Amino acid sequence: MEPAILIITLICGMLVSRIGLPPLIGYLVAGFVLFVFGIEKESLPLLQELANLGVTLLLFAIGLKLDIRSLFKAEVWAGSSIHLVLSMVLFIPILKILGLIGLSQLDGLSVAQLSLIAFALSFSSTVFAIKVLEDKGDVQSLYGRVAIGILIMQDIFAVVFLTISKGAIPSVWALALLLLPLAKPLIYKAFDRVGHGELLVLFGLVMALVVGAWLFESVGLKPDLGALIIGILLAGHKKASELAKSLFYFKELFLVAFFLTIGLNGLPTVSDVVLAALLVLLVPLKILLFVYLLTRFKLRSRTSMLASFNLGNFSEFGLIVAAVATSKGWLPPQWLVIIAVALSFSFLFAAPLNATVGNIYQRFQQRLIRLEKPPLHPEDRPIAIGNPRFLILGMGRIGSGAYDELRARFDGEILGIEHKQELVDLHRANGRNVVQGDAADTDFWEKLDRAPNLELVLLAMPHHAGNLFAVEQLKKLNYQGKLSAIVQYGDDAASLRTSGVHSVYNLYEAAGAGFVDHVIHELLPDSETRAEAEANADKSPINANATSGSV
Repeated sequence: MEPAILIITLICGMLVSRIGLPPLIGYLVAGFVLFVFGIEKESLPLLQELANLGVTLLLFAIGLKLDIRSLFKAEVWAGSSIHLVLSMVLFIPILKILGLIGLSQLDGLSVAQLSLIAFALSFSSTVFAIKVLEDKGDVQSLYGRVAIGILIMQDIFAVVFLTISKGAIPSVWALALLLLPLAKPLIYKAFDRVGHGELLVLFGLVMALVVGAWLFESVGLKPDLGALIIGILLAGHKKASELAKSLFYFKELFLVAFFLTIGLNGLPTVSDVVLAALLVLLVPLKILLFVYLLTRFKLRSRTSMLASFNLGNFSEFGLIVAAVATSKGWLPPQWLVIIAVALSFSFLFAAPLNATVGNIYQRFQQRLIRLEKPPLHPEDRPIAIGNPRFLILGMGRIGSGAYDELRARFDGEILGIEHKQELVDLHRANGRNVVQGDAADTDFWEKLDRAPNLELVLLAMPHHAGNLFAVEQLKKLNYQGKLSAIVQYGDDAASLRTSGVHSVYNLYEAAGAGFVDHVIHELLPDSETRAEAEANADKSPINANATSGSV
């Protein structure tokens, strides 16, 4: 591969990232630049192979993260399905009108071709949406989970299209694939034994490209469908998330090749750019339709609006659909370039909208609340916390231990907050007063009832960023009580104290003190010697540091 390809791609990606947009826009631009320099897609067969691998690994990664149960929620499966149908019903006549008023790219296209274009434009970008959610720290929020569920449903629709587009009747041996779940124990056993290094990566590639793509293709099915299904099969394993992370950069690197191949199809004309800009005007319709549908499923207007804005863009999967349609001759080749430009424009449109969605909601809050359908969704109702004196954010091992220590003296005055429902159920079974909520989510604080007698908040979440975020939210609520937090690193302790936390407990220092205490009790048989050692340990700098700032 020419060195210029890598250099130009890197430069374009870096320049686009500098202005806060996803690098994939830069990769599309790099493809156009390379086309200007006379590089043709046909001369780079390796690039096309890498592009295909990128799409396959993308679907495999989606499968690894897929919780099938989340797709059975009405707001996800029904919301995404109805939105897809209504989007096409709205977009097809709009595209027809644009053709009638003189846009040559649309003039003369059949209803079937317009349907393909509308189908491609109905998708939202998984890459863009998840990046926005991660930047905000809202991946686990209700609106984030709803948005991700809808994205996965859209991805499944795309895979079904890709499978149908293959056009060939599957082999009778395809029925044997129904036996794959029977091989799950054997696959999981291999998964357990590959460790955490390069063997894990190799295992993932074999599962995605051989057991998934190659096996399905050999029986006449779409290889991308195989990658998705094998990913779903592995999703229940405890190391599925680790595997997804280990393959992340392979997938991202190969997807660079996919976006480059789009740009290498040719430069957009001025009329193509104008049409792409007009197509972006469909994005507000997508957003409004999502807001209306999600409120019909009894989500709050704020939750619906945040999820809808997150989905307000065009998708890389739309590009994949367009690539298949143009390769099959179902659409003119220029449509691949038009949709690529429209995708880029939609990101330019969506980035500032997602940054200001809170302000937009505040401005139209009263009107939007009228859309809500009582009773509200069980996960989207106000969080009643009673009137506790002590609040513990994060009910893992440390939070649970703190709760039990406080309960010995202040029983009935403590409340724990935990985002995992299974842990909430376990704590309640053990007699602890715990409610479900994610303190690292802005939505949690929006729904939280006030506790006028709250005296102390213990920040026991495992991630420093989550604890810092909770401090900022408590300040916004004008909380006047005390704050205490756990940390793992000295730098974290300093930033928490700067933010207003009154006491900080360093886990590593505490572990050192606990280790010394254990040695004293277990390994010094003479009681006098032990008592003397304990007295000295109490005076030691290690023990003093470990206990300073504890609650």
